[in-house]
Amino acid sequence: MPHPYVLLSAAVSLDGYLDDTGPDRLLLSGPEDFDRVDEVRASVDAILIGAGTIRADNPRLLVNAPERRAARVAGGRPAYPLKVAVSGSGDLDPAAHFWHTGGAKVLYTTDKGAERAGAHGIAADIVPLGTDLDWRRLLTHLYDAYGVRRLMVEGGGLIHTQLLTQGLADELQLVLAPLFVGDPDAARLFGPGTYQGGRLRLRETRPIGDVVLMRYEPTAPGAGPLPVAADHHWLALACELADRCPPSETAFSVGAVVVAADGTELARGHSREGGDPVVHAEEAALAKIDPADPRLPAATVYSSLEPCARRASRPSPCARLILDAGVRRVVTAWREPDTFVAGADGGGVLAAEDALVLVLPEHEEAAEAPNRHLTGR
Repeated sequence: MPHPYVLLSAAVSLDGYLDDTGPDRLLLSGPEDFDRVDEVRASVDAILIGAGTIRADNPRLLVNAPERRAARVAGGRPAYPLKVAVSGSGDLDPAAHFWHTGGAKVLYTTDKGAERAGAHGIAADIVPLGTDLDWRRLLTHLYDAYGVRRLMVEGGGLIHTQLLTQGLADELQLVLAPLFVGDPDAARLFGPGTYQGGRLRLRETRPIGDVVLMRYEPTAPGAGPLPVAADHHWLALACELADRCPPSETAFSVGAVVVAADGTELARGHSREGGDPVVHAEEAALAKIDPADPRLPAATVYSSLEPCARRASRPSPCARLILDAGVRRVVTAWREPDTFVAGADGGGVLAAEDALVLVLPEHEEAAEAPNRHLTGR
């Protein structure tokens, strides 16, 4: 199910700590970076923190600049983003600043935690998620019930770790402060866990005063039926490639990317690439890869349109080409309509030979956009 774009935001010492063990919060950033954080807060629909951060820092989580609040209101949004708290126990101080500043608030908790939070008189919507906290269910509920499309997560380290290890973080904004903590009892940004493999992609690096901002995004595809953030990134790229196709009245415009398990892009292609009037996107991409490449069996093919099951222009449809290449995971945005082939079912052809096919319909509009002259939609 669709969920918000998840942006993790944190500042750490050079040795990876979020704080020290002193009675006061360790200020890792300076005025310039605090202003940048305020700008990011103003850009999102919701800000999320965990119970530990509420207890340790007693934050308000506000958009501080009046002009930014005014711009939000002028754009039809509330002055402050929705404030989201997460607590398994629901045992939170009802007098904390979090509940009594800013705009609307919601607490996600367990069934038992909801009873405890209600008894405490927590001033927020209280949403129980069952016997345990379920991040996918939480994010989907934020998307559906509150209209959250961009979510900023400000901590703590356990929440950042859980979102990253579950493949649910779209972006990491990390600020590196020029100091050391060195206390093994202090809180670290990331804890132990089964993280996705591969290297993250560096989107930006920027000095801000005496700290450095680094923006990263994950690249490693998922390995099973649940999509991860990188699956959305790669599928969005495939939809962008579809826009590059020479226009046609007799064939769809499609983009495709083949990605290794470690997040390495193996090849990309698009319909009618290189002046070939009948080449398909998946065909164009796979043709650029050595068939003996050992990374293919664990790779994922991202295609803006479901790979074709039948075609007249070439002997092998794209579903067959994918299977013959050894790939067994395909992520697509849009099931092939009956415009040219009645009952097209490339996904069925793939699944019949034990390939896993994921359809992410939140990308369907982007996939269909360069083809609206064919579909009439």
